[in-house]
Amino acid sequence: MKKLLAVLLLAPALALAQAYPSRPVHIVVPFPAGGPADIFGRGLAQGMSADLGQPVVVENIGGVGGVLGVDRAIKSAPDGYMLALNSASTVAIAPYSLSKLPYDVQKDMALITVVVRVPEVLAVHPSVPAANLAQFIAYAKANPGKVNFGSAGGGSITHLAGELLKAEAGLNMVHVAYKGAAPAVTDLVGGTVQMGIFDVPVLLGHIRAGRLKALAVTSASRASTLPDVPTTAEGGYPGVTSDNWYGLVAPAGTPAAVLKRLNAAAVNALNSAAVKEQYGKVSGVPSPGTPEDYARFLAAEQAKWSKVVRAIGFKN
Repeated sequence: MKKLLAVLLLAPALALAQAYPSRPVHIVVPFPAGGPADIFGRGLAQGMSADLGQPVVVENIGGVGGVLGVDRAIKSAPDGYMLALNSASTVAIAPYSLSKLPYDVQKDMALITVVVRVPEVLAVHPSVPAANLAQFIAYAKANPGKVNFGSAGGGSITHLAGELLKAEAGLNMVHVAYKGAAPAVTDLVGGTVQMGIFDVPVLLGHIRAGRLKALAVTSASRASTLPDVPTTAEGGYPGVTSDNWYGLVAPAGTPAAVLKRLNAAAVNALNSAAVKEQYGKVSGVPSPGTPEDYARFLAAEQAKWSKVVRAIGFKN
């Protein structure tokens, strides 16, 4: 009798797992089309579609540094048909830097997997007399308050990466916040600001064209697309690490069987040669794992960036 009852209780979950997905799955990319996040989201969607046997459709919903798109997705029905590609900022920084966050990372979302890690690069305008990180730090120290660094906005990872460098190296630099990476990079190339730390794919074209000088990659290892640029650790500042990264999340309450199916599809896609090649072209490193891996990684990222936010007293 007990065995029969157990089978009856499991039947709905088994039926759901077998039936899912029966229609297209949507992934919200909370940034505009054409950028690095969009490239990562579409590569993942294509790979997952082949595994799930249903179209996986990308929707670009930007706003508030990615918060609006993530919020839209995780407030949808918890049935596995609406997911979000979250950024580091939306789940590891925004909970501490925004006065009002429309969601609770711990309560409102189910973690599926980390998708990709994206190295960032510290670059300067060619007018800055520095050929490496040590020379730049010496120059900034010799010119307190005269070196500006641009970011994609207050509280963004590009802002906090600069603050982290300031703290670790004891620098007095002026932060200039922009509404997005594009205008910040435009002013960096134009010399309005002297330094910036951005995702490698955002600056790569300018670096290769000689419009910017790459001084250090703020990752544990060198970027495949900038193999000659040393890491911040190699430059003597191992504490200055600021990889950007993206993960895949679903609304809280999504059935465990569906989450397991989504994780398997995402991991298979990220391990495929096609996705690895696509991501590699823009310096992305596929980083698939379990939801538990994601939870541990997120906890470490939150601990790191919340400390920086508190140290600078930032609140938006």
